[in-house]
Amino acid sequence: MNFSRRRVLQGITALAAVAAVGKPSAFAAESMNSSPSDSLHWPRPLGSPVTESLRPVIANSRDVRTNYEKIVEIAGWMAYEELPVPNLAVPYGLEKNPDIAIDFVMVANTIDTAFTDFKTHVKFQTDYASAHLSDSEAMFACLKRAMDNGIPILDGKFLASITRRDMEKIFAGNMEIPMLEEKMGLFRETGAVLAAKYGGRYYNFIRSCPPRLYDNGKGLVERLALEFPRYNDVSLYDGHEVKFYKLTQLGFWQIYSGLGAAGGFGLEDPQKMTAFADYIVPVALRLMGITRYSPALERAINTYQLIPRDSRQEIEIRAHCLYATALLADEINKLRPSDQQVIIPQIDARLWTHYHTTPWPHHLTRTIMY
Repeated sequence: MNFSRRRVLQGITALAAVAAVGKPSAFAAESMNSSPSDSLHWPRPLGSPVTESLRPVIANSRDVRTNYEKIVEIAGWMAYEELPVPNLAVPYGLEKNPDIAIDFVMVANTIDTAFTDFKTHVKFQTDYASAHLSDSEAMFACLKRAMDNGIPILDGKFLASITRRDMEKIFAGNMEIPMLEEKMGLFRETGAVLAAKYGGRYYNFIRSCPPRLYDNGKGLVERLALEFPRYNDVSLYDGHEVKFYKLTQLGFWQIYSGLGAAGGFGLEDPQKMTAFADYIVPVALRLMGITRYSPALERAINTYQLIPRDSRQEIEIRAHCLYATALLADEINKLRPSDQQVIIPQIDARLWTHYHTTPWPHHLTRTIMY
């Protein structure tokens, strides 16, 4: 974002703050989502603990609102788009060996967080195979480059004892990869579990689970969150546990979309997935008018203030992201024939694809969960 646009945004948020002094804001006066939870528009049951855990947040939000009427309006035209299941192909031809593909996707998923410097807003970039790549694509390239160089990056035994020097070598790019220390800690923690219980390989863990996300505590998502602390993506909101499971679900969605058609990975209940609550999809919802933020939250985002992990504002942003995308999927399905029904990750993909390069600022939260 250029300097002049940043100054304009700061001016807008400053005016909003001045206008709010001495009188109730339009945001605070809205009745939307301020009524008891049993009168809320609520998505159809998915069989996912994630969606149901959102109720206390949606019913009591102070800084974020979801506009149901806007969702109905947008569904009225989005329902007639193609909305395909995205082909999240496993990169570099690794899908030819499903076990290697599973390991590669899940090792990348372990550190799939923060690729933009929080102070300079410069993105991590690297060159590989005659291509200049950034963000998560640069991370994938670094992992494949490590494999090319004989570094056993997919082996939990190696990850459990990885050093800072190893990390710097593997993730060589235009700058030190953001949150390098945290990423190294995630590799060590996760690698130790893999080495102790699953022969060092993610595919052994996945093959030990039933092909379901949820199965009375034995499903893929349930066991991943239980056995690997980095995937236990939950927050407390007014004493209520809220489940987000962003990366916990995303890894399986990537494997399913990349390997499922060829029979390399079966999944019986993909319809139980929610959206993946990150930085970009909330921006899409905000720019489309589906969500609305308080003046204080708008000001914090537009002036690049850090919003702490597990703060009320951060939880509300993520919760409304999951809530709004679930409602949007429901409204779209009301307008589509039975053989063209969509699941929520298709809506997530539609929003992320169209908005992931937008210069509009997203909330800044330093976290390992997304």
